[in-house]
Amino acid sequence: MEKASTKRGNSLSEVRVHEVIEVRHLTDTAYVLRMTKGSMDFIPGQYISIGKVASIDKRDYSIYSSPNDEYLEVLIKEVADGMVSKSLRNMKPGEPIEVEGPFGFFQLKPDTLNERKHLFIASGTGISPFHSMVTSFPELNYHLIHGVRYGADAYEKSMYQSNRITVCSSRDGKGDYYGRVTDWLKENPIDQSTYCYLCGNSDMINDAFDILEAQGVPSEHIHAEVYF
Repeated sequence: MEKASTKRGNSLSEVRVHEVIEVRHLTDTAYVLRMTKGSMDFIPGQYISIGKVASIDKRDYSIYSSPNDEYLEVLIKEVADGMVSKSLRNMKPGEPIEVEGPFGFFQLKPDTLNERKHLFIASGTGISPFHSMVTSFPELNYHLIHGVRYGADAYEKSMYQSNRITVCSSRDGKGDYYGRVTDWLKENPIDQSTYCYLCGNSDMINDAFDILEAQGVPSEHIHAEVYF
């Protein structure tokens, strides 16, 4: 799943050449690409544009790793007609890769980190920025709702506290909840003081936004990042 085009947070960001460290396969189609971090600084929730050196084909991916890590990671799902997602999957340790960024404004509000409950709602690889946020702020009060087709697609679920993640699988009963994230939201009304962050496909985001507003969550407490 590739990130939709959004307004760049820094249009003058330079293109850097990093080095591939490893490709970690999660499922038949999803993988984590780990690269050297270099001097890059970023805020959890931001994204980067990556591609092979000298190639005109680049794609935007939310950063999966934490700023505290000594490496840089992105979570990628290979798609049938995705030239970049296929080529990056086959990269070998030591190969150079072009990285531009970071970009974006999808990030936690500093004044809410210790005082408010956070609800993270993701579909598919939209879990990526939340992985970065959770690993960056281990004391964060959050609940992560991850919508997938099959329970096996719950990427690296074991790294989250079991009481803080609910996997909603729509095509089998191998998640924590059998159904879509929107079904879960309807059955589990959200406290109006919660800060809600949505990342994934546009249909899920639009439906979840409407449900949250109907439950009384103020629109200024709902933040979204759209993927294709």
